[in-house]
Amino acid sequence: MSAPPKAVPTVQVDNDQVRVTEWRFAPGAETGEHVHQMDYVVVPSGNGRLKVVSRQGEESFAELKLGASYFRKAGVHHNVINANDFEFAFVEIELKS
Repeated sequence: MSAPPKAVPTVQVDNDQVRVTEWRFAPGAETGEHVHQMDYVVVPSGNGRLKVVSRQGEESFAELKLGASYFRKAGVHHNVINANDFEFAFVEIELKS
């Protein structure tokens, strides 16, 4: 069995204040387990469903909606997987200051 595809990050801005990254997910693609080192805002590029797997292996689903951004504090530890049968993308804005 092959590994799932990886989500593709494209850094759009990286300066002293913020890092802005577009994340593109093919169907089933994942970020891989990671810990957020900074507070961040997610801006969905459309409507879609993401599967979120915690460090402990607990699974939940997030319904993202176009125009409905959300904020999270640093320290979040998870893997994010595209649960749609279509490509999904969002922009992540990490706050450095």
